[in-house]
Amino acid sequence: MSRPRKSLEPGAARDLPAAYAAAVALLSRRDFASAELRARLERRGFERSVVETALAELIDEHVLDDARFARHYIAYHAERGQGPLRVRTDLRARGLSVELIEAALEGGPDWHALASEVRVRKFGPEIPASWAEKTRQARFLQYRGFSSDHIRRALGPSFDPDD
Repeated sequence: MSRPRKSLEPGAARDLPAAYAAAVALLSRRDFASAELRARLERRGFERSVVETALAELIDEHVLDDARFARHYIAYHAERGQGPLRVRTDLRARGLSVELIEAALEGGPDWHALASEVRVRKFGPEIPASWAEKTRQARFLQYRGFSSDHIRRALGPSFDPDD
């Protein structure tokens, strides 16, 4: 159940201080990518030019930073056991550029080691002997967003998920 939205007062759609204050209020709760914040402010009824000006001010003040958002997002989701494919898709959906995402993923954790850790946390330290169990674990890692290369290394050299 969602809260009813506050409607803007007449003339507030062009009010830069109100748009800036609304953006700061949103950022005080959690970090946003600039595209997400832009969409939120426009949904609230602020005009695009006012929103762009407010976001430019926040970027100049280093309050809003897409590169920092991407690094924090990757660190948080990697800690939760999600792989680079899933994180890349999520960041792309939040409006970040491909170049920014790739740069942040390069600076992220060791994805091979993370895939192995996630597998061990879920299934235990023993490498599965049966193909059925290997396939089950591979599907789990694939769902979590790991590539076939990460899965292959996590399940041992004799497993090839591309077969």
